[in-house]
Amino acid sequence: MASTETTAKVTKSDDLAGLEAGLDALDAVQSHRTPVREVLLKKVLPPLTAVALVIVVWQVLVWGKVTDEGSLPAPSAVWTSVSDLWLQGSLLEIVWTSISRGLLGFLLALAIGTPLGLLVARVKFVRAAIGPILSGLQSLPSVAWVPPAVIWLGLNNQMMYAVILLGAVPSIANGLVSGVDQVPPLFLRAGRTMGATGLRGTWHIVMPAALPGYVAGLKQGWAFSWRSLMAAEIIASSPDLGLGLGQLLENGRNNSDMPGVFLAILLILIVGIAIDLLIFSPLERAVLRGRGLLVKS
Repeated sequence: MASTETTAKVTKSDDLAGLEAGLDALDAVQSHRTPVREVLLKKVLPPLTAVALVIVVWQVLVWGKVTDEGSLPAPSAVWTSVSDLWLQGSLLEIVWTSISRGLLGFLLALAIGTPLGLLVARVKFVRAAIGPILSGLQSLPSVAWVPPAVIWLGLNNQMMYAVILLGAVPSIANGLVSGVDQVPPLFLRAGRTMGATGLRGTWHIVMPAALPGYVAGLKQGWAFSWRSLMAAEIIASSPDLGLGLGQLLENGRNNSDMPGVFLAILLILIVGIAIDLLIFSPLERAVLRGRGLLVKS
């Protein structure tokens, strides 16, 4: 009998050890480097293939004379516009003018939207008073803010940043509010038990737990920042503001230069995608990986 009990205890101990080892293996995040060939095949080749397909379809439409060249220029005409700007030395300057404005405006929106979102999420009276206003502002088209911003501030960079802030702050704040609302109450109770209250609890408990919703709000905030900036640059064109992508698009329209219009649209699209791929997608993957959601099976 004693031998049987001893054997049972040993077996149970082995089972528990095996279970713990299995859970440890599930929790462990694989950190091996992805081969370059795999990255090229899975990350680079698909978008390049899609771009090539779009260009082919575009060229076929031009060859088929679906419409006149004044409405649908050939890809080669757009490439000529790119070459002309590059040879003039103004292409990078135009792109950087808009990128610098967009990123600075987004950082300002981040500095305002983050504490505002925490205040709305954590104080019931503030949420009741400001929450609906933030939701309404988020649904308001950014272009609506351009005329009053021009009247209030004039044709200058301050006007551009004001439009960006009015478009991006509500998205960042609402994203953080959504993330805080999804924090399990158990986390908050555990934090209070360990003395993490007030600002300490916000920094060590609330913000880390709310990161997924917060990052989603940041991505949306950047999208609103970029859209707001383009609306402001298109409507409020002025030599004093310098030449950005929005002004480039408006100049193409005024001159009936369809290759220039298509070039501006493509550059706006490329910059928006590049910022997302270089900044926000890695940030989102890091947050998900930290929660064990990107572990390869």
